[in-house]
Amino acid sequence: MLALAAGGFGIGTTEFVTMGLLPDIAKSMAVSEPTAGHIVSAYALGVVVGAPVIAALCARVPRKRLLMVLMLAFTAGNAASVIAPTFATLTFARFVSGLPHGAYFGVASLAAASLAPVGQRAKAVAAVMLGLSAANVVGVPAATWLGQNLGWRAAFAVVAVIGLATVAALSRLVPELHGIRMTDPRTELTALRRPQVLLTLLVGAIGFGGMFAVYTYITTTLTDVAGVRIGLVPLVLALFGLGMVAGNIAGGVLADRGVDRAVFVSLLAMVVILAGYVAAAHNPYTAAAGAFLVGASGAALAPALQTRLMDVAHDAQTLAAALNHAALNIANAAGAWLGGLVIAVGMGYTAPAVVGAGLAVLGVLLFVATVSLARRPERR
Repeated sequence: MLALAAGGFGIGTTEFVTMGLLPDIAKSMAVSEPTAGHIVSAYALGVVVGAPVIAALCARVPRKRLLMVLMLAFTAGNAASVIAPTFATLTFARFVSGLPHGAYFGVASLAAASLAPVGQRAKAVAAVMLGLSAANVVGVPAATWLGQNLGWRAAFAVVAVIGLATVAALSRLVPELHGIRMTDPRTELTALRRPQVLLTLLVGAIGFGGMFAVYTYITTTLTDVAGVRIGLVPLVLALFGLGMVAGNIAGGVLADRGVDRAVFVSLLAMVVILAGYVAAAHNPYTAAAGAFLVGASGAALAPALQTRLMDVAHDAQTLAAALNHAALNIANAAGAWLGGLVIAVGMGYTAPAVVGAGLAVLGVLLFVATVSLARRPERR
């Protein structure tokens, strides 16, 4: 589990550290900061493209070997980011770095579930996701500090080292995973014809958008609305990361007791917490506590959604599990865009929390409809 989570730690570090180093990258590459932001979009595009393509085309590749190849590709993308001579090559390197993201988490989640004791599948999936959450507590702050003091390329160099260490850990510590049933590309693609798979992905793409709507603009919200000194912002961001760790663990426990109930409870918690953050953001102490809770409610949803996708996909589990992370990156982009939209029209930096609560409400309503649709054949 630690070997599988190590990959998540590296992926989480490279995904989020870029945002903190955008000013440095923009200055180094002689582009504006908004233009530098295109490398964030390039990584997200890589995730969305790579998740379904790799999961389908590599359906017959032994799972342990596939995990190692994906981590090697991830390492190569980050190494290319270190030596990229131009902004165009850096953008392409970030796209390549994102390609293995969704497929790795999908296969790693299946591997963890196959190795887990009976009744503890969701906890095992949460253990893989824990690497992603821990990255926001340790990996991102450490890599950001290195990037700011030694140059932004140093941050990606550290991620490349983490990738190589993960390949070694996977090789040594993970068994051959014979418990995962091998399929073929045609079988994997049947996931795209299953309404429950598509609806569950849509729940994630919409419901998760609320967390990202707040997180994207949290630094300015803390300084301009809550009155937090800029030097203390990293501590609040660490609280957000700790919330993700706590939520991830709690979400795994809750999902093992009932996957659909865990999704519903997590989404409802997001509605209440995001709505409450509108008021909490006006005080430094309540804003910090709110950041912890926003991270916790979002992370609690991930293991339940991942487990549900593996259940409803039947023989196409690899593609469905990988697509979950493509959906979360769509949520990232949509939440950030909608949050920026309400700020741009003058509604202030608490408005993204209102948008986020609305997205979580839509997620609740869609999930209720999804569960109702799943139960119809049983009533007949």
